[in-house]
Amino acid sequence: MQSETIKTDQYRVRDEPFYQSTGDEIEIFEAAYRNALPVLLKGPTGCGKTRFMEYMAWRLNRPLITVSCHDDLTASDLVGRYLVKGGETTWIDGPLTQAVRSGGICYLDEIVEARKDTMVVIHPLADNRRVLPIEKLGSLVQAGPEFCLAISYNPGYQSVLKDLKQSTRQRFIALEFDYPSPQLESAIVARESGVDQETANRLVQFAAMTRNLKGSGLEEGASTRLLVHAAKLIATGVNPVSACRDAIAQALTDDREMLVAVEELSSSLF
Repeated sequence: MQSETIKTDQYRVRDEPFYQSTGDEIEIFEAAYRNALPVLLKGPTGCGKTRFMEYMAWRLNRPLITVSCHDDLTASDLVGRYLVKGGETTWIDGPLTQAVRSGGICYLDEIVEARKDTMVVIHPLADNRRVLPIEKLGSLVQAGPEFCLAISYNPGYQSVLKDLKQSTRQRFIALEFDYPSPQLESAIVARESGVDQETANRLVQFAAMTRNLKGSGLEEGASTRLLVHAAKLIATGVNPVSACRDAIAQALTDDREMLVAVEELSSSLF
């Protein structure tokens, strides 16, 4: 039997990502990191949680291993498994194990989407033990001081079946994220897409209109991410109303009446 360790240098964030702080989240994250405390990011889809993690990985000069959680994600997917390669049985570290061994940052995005057995794995890493049990190897991997565990979820999608239990929540330093102020969001959209400031301002106005419809036909309003998508289309010559329709409205809903209503909102601005 062999063991294969995957190099994590490929996960380093080489260039500084653009991130504009909206509060003291950078200072809090750094303090949590220095104290070996895990971090929970909570906020709506597309508000900047993943970009924040990329920025912090760059700032701390640590590899960032991101896992997008889903219904079929198992503990073995995170920790690792045996594979047969060239007639030999080889142990392959999963992303969480890679991060622990290398002193990287493991970011579990939308953690509530993962199967419940994954929580059993992360709990020992998220308290004072800071160990990763690997049952199939019969061993414990001790996390060093440079390792950081971060998770995220969208409270707006919580349900009885997909909730973050108190036994998990109370292990983490929690940072709450939301959409930026209109002025900051407009600046972000303009910088990320290359559109002029007036167009960015109108897109942010449009986003505010869709967010007011949350719970009244829309599950979520337009995220900053969607605004950047629409702005990039506009910057390359697409009609603004068409860009808002295909990059934002169609992404938000399939309901025909709601689509018409959202498209009318964009037409009123462009």
